[in-house]
Amino acid sequence: MSLEEHILSANLSPPRPTQLVYKDDCSYCFDTPDSPYGLDVCLSCFSSYSPDPSHNYTKLHQESTGHSIFLNVKRSPKPKKDREQTPPKVARLVVRDDNEQDHYNTETFVKDLLFEGHPVDTSIGNLQAVVDGVLSALSATKKIEINEWEQDIKPCTHILNLKQQEASALKQQSLSHCSKCDLNENLWLCLVCGNLGCGRAQFGGVGGNSHGLAHFDETQHEVSVKLGSITPEGSADVFCYKCSDEIKDPELAKHMAHWGINIAEAEKTEKSLTELQLEQNMKWDFSMSTDDGKELEPIYGPQLTGLKNLGNSCYLSSVSQVLFSLPEFQKTYYDPAAKTLDLVADPANDLDLQLKKLADGLLSGRYSVPSNESAHQRGIQPFTFKHLIGKGHEEFSTMRQQDAFEFWIHLLTKISENSKAKKEHDPTKIFEFQLEQRLECQNCHKVRYRTEDQENLSIPVPARKEPQTDESAEPTYETVELKECLDNYTAPENVEYKCKSCGESAGAIKNVGFHTFPDVLVVNARRFQIINWVPTKLDIPVNVPDEIFSLDKYLSVRPDNEEVVSDDEDEEEDSYKFIPNESALAGLEAMGFPRTRCEKALYHTGNSPDAEVAMNWLFAHMEDPDIDEPLVIPAGGSNSASSGPSSEQIAMLQDMGFTAPQARKALRETGGNPEAAVEWLFNNPTDPGEDEQTVDTILDDVSPEPQPRGDASLPANYRLKAIICHKGRSIHAGHYVAFIRKPIGENGEEDWVLFNDEKVVRGGEIAEMKKYAYIYVFERVK
Repeated sequence: MSLEEHILSANLSPPRPTQLVYKDDCSYCFDTPDSPYGLDVCLSCFSSYSPDPSHNYTKLHQESTGHSIFLNVKRSPKPKKDREQTPPKVARLVVRDDNEQDHYNTETFVKDLLFEGHPVDTSIGNLQAVVDGVLSALSATKKIEINEWEQDIKPCTHILNLKQQEASALKQQSLSHCSKCDLNENLWLCLVCGNLGCGRAQFGGVGGNSHGLAHFDETQHEVSVKLGSITPEGSADVFCYKCSDEIKDPELAKHMAHWGINIAEAEKTEKSLTELQLEQNMKWDFSMSTDDGKELEPIYGPQLTGLKNLGNSCYLSSVSQVLFSLPEFQKTYYDPAAKTLDLVADPANDLDLQLKKLADGLLSGRYSVPSNESAHQRGIQPFTFKHLIGKGHEEFSTMRQQDAFEFWIHLLTKISENSKAKKEHDPTKIFEFQLEQRLECQNCHKVRYRTEDQENLSIPVPARKEPQTDESAEPTYETVELKECLDNYTAPENVEYKCKSCGESAGAIKNVGFHTFPDVLVVNARRFQIINWVPTKLDIPVNVPDEIFSLDKYLSVRPDNEEVVSDDEDEEEDSYKFIPNESALAGLEAMGFPRTRCEKALYHTGNSPDAEVAMNWLFAHMEDPDIDEPLVIPAGGSNSASSGPSSEQIAMLQDMGFTAPQARKALRETGGNPEAAVEWLFNNPTDPGEDEQTVDTILDDVSPEPQPRGDASLPANYRLKAIICHKGRSIHAGHYVAFIRKPIGENGEEDWVLFNDEKVVRGGEIAEMKKYAYIYVFERVK
């Protein structure tokens, strides 16, 4: 068969509009069209592979699938003077009309590996149409990114029910400036009455006197649109003052035409709210210079690869850098002797493969090289990993800034579930340990013990204001020792308690200690307080030891002379244990709510992963007299794997229109509480639930003798390995970076390395940032 006959027999066709075309990086490594050998796009399945001879994933894909025809795409940056002559385009992030042709020279050719891979004449059959279709298609990465931006902003009730006043009733006004002042930018048009008011002052020096907000206060007209943000494609900043959030207007063209504005002729002249937020998050000042003003020197090599910010993704970058600095994760997902990764059927949706790809990108050093375009490296771009790990999650599937600690818990949960499903080694075991709670009745002095499985420690930081002479200045706080935080966390406290042994409500003394210790201890320092009903971060310095320190004194020890309630007596209490959603629990505790209140709120709101639902419940029940009493689960309720919901409970939910699998899962997730199960079902309308076979599988997977979590041996010595720092007043804004202790240079001496997205430098403001870190990671020294 000739080359032409083989091309024709392949029956290639251009990608369909709904088909994903992967052309930004290799499916198995981070080689891109900018790499020395370019990138090969398979013209049969439209996935991409690196032809670099050192791993040649193109050849491996051909041998695995029989697909042999590829489009090689190779890019090189245009000379700087040519790029500077190209005027920058004003673009909303979701439109992406910044043309890469302005910045790169691109070379392409088609090759057939069965015919030695030489360039192929694209006039054969419809080959040119296929090539044109691939080159013109929006890449899978950008298509997914756009969907994530767009799904983040939704219509609200007020825009869907908008009633506009008669246009004739509007007194003619100029659209060149605010109706109340002379500001000519940041102008918001009321979609109800047509009033033009300036917005609030914004990041980046954008002026505003809040006359648009004042108009809402006077009239209660809910919805306005920012004039300078409107594009001919119909995108714009639309804000609902009633919802206090950015929304989407599905009938924007119609609503603007009512006021005589044709959006087809509109020109975007100002940055959108999203762009301004991104700019703000990116410009938080993490010093990249030494005390004497010299720029910190970028460093390169194995384990020193940066992660390019994908738009509000610094939380993911910081967490990933810390995890893959730990030997257990390196051992699990990275083999420096292996030249290639094993091929899988669907690489974009295989978490194990994506973790190995990320590990190779971060640790191999192949991508940690100086950039021609800036003083720092370009960094790898984990688009596919971000999309996969966030898929189906209400928050992590969006492009908004997220809380790094919540993401830490979410990612570890996903990794653990994936390891269990594949019956492979689970690296998250290094974080596991047990806390032991001791409860002593003040009347009969009988003692109950309960152990709780943990993967992290979330401890409050006491806030003590320093004296101030200027009352208008931001408050400052006294420095707190980490030891004080741990002492407070483990200290005895009096709690209300009705003893099941003596029947008296004399209260009890409760204290917590370590039953076992982890190999890696993760500590979340909670510096948040609820101020005006909003979780606000306080800049409280915490003094964390840089040298090895001991946790021996916090080991829970049972005295010989106490009377302990036997397991048989306590069986009823332990049978109905509520297991709160870890991500939501961490989010609530990070806001400063006590654990008892958090568990109670999650129980009564269906154990939803959305912490905001539970937070609203807490605000509504702050004055409940029993708000601080331990959660009591009624008989018959449990969301542990050792028992299931009753047939009566399932039947009750089925009578309300839910399926039996949905009812089973809802009851299991909510500790058997029917009311909370209904709430859970409304919060998870698309969840298919679990059938009886799934439940049986869960029960089968429960080990009759659970493996020990952590190690109770002494000494329990730890040393600070890494910190994740945050700048900004809210966990959902600002910027995250990671400082990690690493061996540097030929001699392997240890030093701190700052990972600030794609910027990787030695040293930095570690002494200062240790005081304000959001997450501390300590390695056990054995």
